[in-house]
Amino acid sequence: MADLNELLDMIPLDQLGAKLGVDRDTARATAATALPSLLAGLQNNAASPEGEDALASAIKQHDATFLDGGVDIDAVDTADGQKIVQHALGENQPALAAQLNGAAPGGVDLGSLVQKALPILAPIVMSYLAKKLSSSQGGLGGMLGGLLGGQGGAAGQQPGGLDLGGILGGLIGGGNSQQQQPQQGQAAGGLDLGGILGGLFGKK
Repeated sequence: MADLNELLDMIPLDQLGAKLGVDRDTARATAATALPSLLAGLQNNAASPEGEDALASAIKQHDATFLDGGVDIDAVDTADGQKIVQHALGENQPALAAQLNGAAPGGVDLGSLVQKALPILAPIVMSYLAKKLSSSQGGLGGMLGGLLGGQGGAAGQQPGGLDLGGILGGLIGGGNSQQQQPQQGQAAGGLDLGGILGGLFGKK
């Protein structure tokens, strides 16, 4: 089954960090937040039969072989990526950035980083979906749901089994150990990505 960790592992974090002007750990935390945010937006778009057909058509326009041999971020069409992000998240983008900044640990400007990363990551996601869609038996909606842990990133559940709390916990390093202990159902630093995405898309 398609898994969000598999997608995250395809991202060249050193290259992404160079594009964002951050270190590798911060790049990983950014990608780990941006990917489920984008996928949740795509899943929301695919909630209707018309939306699912339109998304499937858009996915098929992307080269499934782009990921073969490793991803080169310099080869990503970020103009196409911006269009994908606009379709997926639309007017939710400022709210997503604001909520991520409010929840992120250690004063990290996670919302801004995610906004910068999304157009870079979006074409990679579409090529990944193009590759997976050809072998998926559950259709597009089922595949997106599987990537998001089966519930679209419901609160208290990290999408696809992704240890977002661990990634963000590592980002804040050794200080403030009390703040590093996530509460049940939350990632490190109080970041509840499932709750944030659920609020944006009107889901619990």
